[in-house]
Amino acid sequence: MTRNSIISGIDWWTIALFLVIALFGWLNVYGASYTFDQTSPFDLSNRAGKQFLWFGIACVLGLAVLFIEGRTHEVIAYLLYAFWIVVLLITPFLAHDTKGSMSWIDLGPLKFQPAELAKMITALALAKYMGRFDYRVRSWRDLVVPFVLLALPAGIIMIWQSETGSALVFASFLIMFYRFGMSGYVLTGGLSFALLFILSIRFGEVPLPWGSGSVGVLLCYLVLLAVIVGFMLLHERDLKSTLILCCVVILAYAAGLIVNIWWTVNFNLVSLIALVLILLYFTGVVLYRRRFIMLLVTGYTVLALLFCEACTIVFNKVLQPHQRTRIEVLLGLKDDPAGAGYNVNQSLIAIGSGQFTGKGFLKGTQTKLRFVPEQDTDFIFCTVGEEWGFLGSAGLLIVYLIFILRLIYIAERQRDNYSRIYAYCVAGIFFFHLTINVGMVLGLLPVIGIPLPFFSYGGSSMISFTLLLAILLRLDAERLSKWQ
Repeated sequence: MTRNSIISGIDWWTIALFLVIALFGWLNVYGASYTFDQTSPFDLSNRAGKQFLWFGIACVLGLAVLFIEGRTHEVIAYLLYAFWIVVLLITPFLAHDTKGSMSWIDLGPLKFQPAELAKMITALALAKYMGRFDYRVRSWRDLVVPFVLLALPAGIIMIWQSETGSALVFASFLIMFYRFGMSGYVLTGGLSFALLFILSIRFGEVPLPWGSGSVGVLLCYLVLLAVIVGFMLLHERDLKSTLILCCVVILAYAAGLIVNIWWTVNFNLVSLIALVLILLYFTGVVLYRRRFIMLLVTGYTVLALLFCEACTIVFNKVLQPHQRTRIEVLLGLKDDPAGAGYNVNQSLIAIGSGQFTGKGFLKGTQTKLRFVPEQDTDFIFCTVGEEWGFLGSAGLLIVYLIFILRLIYIAERQRDNYSRIYAYCVAGIFFFHLTINVGMVLGLLPVIGIPLPFFSYGGSSMISFTLLLAILLRLDAERLSKWQ
């Protein structure tokens, strides 16, 4: 493509939204890090000046990417992926411990986090594999390789680098998988596992008001029953079998309650017996009716039971102490307003004090007096709430919403699978970052430490998000020429 055709093919609306978000973010970094003796937002001795420098570098790199043919990224995708896996593996040997994470490499006065670029590189590798002409998602076997490509960097980042936040971002790729043929049952299964984890941790030690057993175990079994009943009704449309299953469960618990009048009954055991009876019924259906789809439900149920048993081990052994404390505070298991809950409490105070119109630019008392830790990085949204109020916060979220919808629009108008898959990966990453970051600042989600795109202070995130977007804009600019 010629330079003129590139310029005419670029989606300038997306670039305009990017500039609005990034420049407003820079102003808020200045507001969050502002000190009373500070005069210029361009002073490189403060964070606002450094952020503007990162913004400039990101724009230059993004502009350079716009002039690289989109085919180039596709050709080197696997090579780049393999190289970056090696980089992720050696990062802990070069990194210093940063709040329990071994994911930051010191480059003189600067710090670089390879995990940020891993998302973009993984998106390219997935797009190359799934964008093949002969690739279709017909069964779970077609998702094995894509899931391996996804799980490898996520596992290295979570386990080897102890960086849970960046690893969880890879869950955003599920949006792309769902769009390109992955069954909704996979998504439902993933969400149910997350719910099982929460119920196991939150209510696992809460005793039942009758007999013996745990509220958490009972709730987990009821979730599994709801998934099974939903599958029977929506997929099998078998009302008779569904009623039989519900009656079995009701009779099992009713019998337990009656027996409990004279002898103490372990309702954890009652729940297990009811579920075993359901699995035996499914086994009979498989053998008698040759309905092998029931094996999938049986496998899910067994896996979910093992997962419920392993939740305590995962919580106590896999997660870092500070991550466990944050989850305990969020779930109401621990009240720690001066410790793990301090960030969220102070963030909510800052946002609430801004009221409808805000206190005004550079007039936020919570941020100026440094009550909110990480107020210019992970918790920068509270600065928006305090200085710009509800109007400013809502306006920023609306701009982000338009930006993400624009990315989806760009994805849908692509004429080849490679570009469309990559575009949905990009949209999913931005959506996940926005949802998790704002959710944790508002106290709705655990604090896992991921930046607000183009907004939070940091060179690694600014550059990685800009390159992620620039590659998409280049692919989009080429969409018409591919068919001429």
